Amino acid sequence: MQTIIFMGSTLEDIRNFPTSARQALGRQLLRLQEGLDPQDWKPMKTIGSGVREVRIHAGGAFRAFYVTNIGNAVYVLHAFVKKTQTTSPKDIALGQQRFKQIGK
Repeated sequence: MQTIIFMGSTLEDIRNFPTSARQALGRQLLRLQEGLDPQDWKPMKTIGSGVREVRIHAGGAFRAFYVTNIGNAVYVLHAFVKKTQTTSPKDIALGQQRFKQIGK
């Protein structure tokens, strides 16, 4: 089972999600630890090579950027509430910054 590493304030951000969203994201992170894909995801090449976005629909739109192709870990780069159709430049920039911190 892969280790999960939360970058920056990501774990605290997830803790601030509503319970239903937090639990749904937890189930998807467990799938990642087991080497499976989340049930709803898309690639986020604008953030970095191998970065994906897991999408949670639980009384709102919740997202988390992650990468699994570095070592034996799941790096959760950023988690946020999505309020518009497109991902905000601020969220993309934060994901890019944290991806660079991994040192890939």
